[in-house]
Amino acid sequence: MIEVLSVASEVYPLIKTGGLADVVGALPRAMAEQAIEMRTLIPGYPAVTEKIGSARTVARFDDLFGGPASLLACRVADLDLIVLDAAHLFDREGNPYTGPDGWDWPDNWRRFAALSFVAHRLSQGLVQGYQPHILHAHDWQAGLVPAYLKYGGPSTVRSVMTVHNLAFQGRFGSDIFGELQLPSEAYSVNGVEYYGGVGYLKAGLECADVVTTVSPSYASEIRTSSGGMGLEGLLNNRAATVLGILNGIDMREWDPAVDPSLTQTFSLNTLHKRYRNTDALRSAFSLEPSKGPLFGVVSRLTWQKGIDLLADAIDDIVARGGQLAVLGSGDAALETAVLRAAERHPGQVGLSTGFNEKLSHLMQGGADVILVPSRFEPCGLTQLYALRYGAVPLVSRVGGLNDTVIDANIAAVNAGVATGIQFAPPTEQALKDAIARVFSLWGDPVTWRKMQRRGMKSEVSWDASAARYADLYTNLLGLKSDDQEDD
Repeated sequence: MIEVLSVASEVYPLIKTGGLADVVGALPRAMAEQAIEMRTLIPGYPAVTEKIGSARTVARFDDLFGGPASLLACRVADLDLIVLDAAHLFDREGNPYTGPDGWDWPDNWRRFAALSFVAHRLSQGLVQGYQPHILHAHDWQAGLVPAYLKYGGPSTVRSVMTVHNLAFQGRFGSDIFGELQLPSEAYSVNGVEYYGGVGYLKAGLECADVVTTVSPSYASEIRTSSGGMGLEGLLNNRAATVLGILNGIDMREWDPAVDPSLTQTFSLNTLHKRYRNTDALRSAFSLEPSKGPLFGVVSRLTWQKGIDLLADAIDDIVARGGQLAVLGSGDAALETAVLRAAERHPGQVGLSTGFNEKLSHLMQGGADVILVPSRFEPCGLTQLYALRYGAVPLVSRVGGLNDTVIDANIAAVNAGVATGIQFAPPTEQALKDAIARVFSLWGDPVTWRKMQRRGMKSEVSWDASAARYADLYTNLLGLKSDDQEDD
């Protein structure tokens, strides 16, 4: 049996700020189907320690980056967890990365270095009876995991670095290096040094045995000058070990036939019942009854997500007879822009700020169109949920959006394979043109219903991607696939 330790800063359902948590929470269940045993190492934020119940202490540290700490082993929501309980690092208000004032914690470098350091210690057999074969690090918060492994002495343990979003790199000043407990040779272009400072994600990309991204298109985009964000040279130098493996979704958490967050459950065979969720969604956002399409947005309100493009297109949506419901928060100026649109169009545009898991499910089960106008999107889960729930995705043609939505061009519609609408480039005019296409398709109920049904039949589970990860792990260890059971 192959043992993998997944290392991440958040995991659903214990702590979530975005899609990373969903992926980290779903992957172990998917890998179990491939005879891969995966445990997850996460920080002991208050939201985590409150939910883990009884847990056994499996290791202690007298001084872990400035204070005592312990490792707690437990099983929650079908997840085997190892929780880093370190009050001086994680027992504080705010979300995992920022304080109540909205600013990053100034010691984030220390907090997530400790997480990576502990992962390495676990690979050395810190806990009796447990030693993973592979360390799988997620995003910059776990970026030092491969570095600690590389510079920690001879080891048969392998490492995988997964990039969920290259824009977030974890860059800090060179002054922290002396406290990372890494040898001096690690501060080099082949290690953690990055433009005169320390780069956590850069370290992971440089030191890991294999780098994966969360979609094939994104794996290509990050190797270009426009998408590489300063790291394209490194990624091109190791192109043979950069793989794009598409994310999936947890089909149990996201199932319209049994979802308790919906006003009305439904399936492919009872799609006609879906309108009750649309009515409920309108009510939740104080929207008036309408025969036009209801557009939904579930997103961080940021430039990356193209929310400025959306803000400029809202009047166009309403003028054509549509409505818009937006769930999310982020940039204050963009929140204000959407709010002003809601004030201009009472009963036609609604905004709910913050994060609401239950409402996000209703958005997928009730919106006619889920709009994702991102400038770049490593994978995106929102459009996968939309497909599963019979909402037609309207997406920019980038990253995972390009890999998962089949554009309703004339050929695709005639062939009966279209599942949504794509637009490119990510500009205001291109988005408005795509919105016009939505209304044209909406005017043909037969074609629209076929798109919904085709979307609901789309393969959005983890099955195929889990098999690719299993092959990756197996190849890293030099095993044959049929040898896993005998390992």
